[in-house]
Amino acid sequence: MGSYATMTSKGQLTIPKEVRDELKLSAGTRLHITVQDGALIGRPKNKKVEDIFGMIKVPPGTPAATLEDYDDAIGEALAQDDRRIVREWNELKRTKK
Repeated sequence: MGSYATMTSKGQLTIPKEVRDELKLSAGTRLHITVQDGALIGRPKNKKVEDIFGMIKVPPGTPAATLEDYDDAIGEALAQDDRRIVREWNELKRTKK
């Protein structure tokens, strides 16, 4: 599926309705925008808990995760995201020299 959008003088885009419907986007949805091989890529960032509930499969007999386990996992995910952002920033600086 593909659709056209026009950028305003302020750099704003309206995501076509067909795309919003397919991705179940609503007002306030945050998108992570990147450029990959010359293409603009936008991925929704904020999901509701009910959207992701049940996505993680736990093997039978595995003890339940504690709040500390969740804190550790979230901290590691944030650290990985931070490392990615720093790496992309450094790559961008190198290409602009």
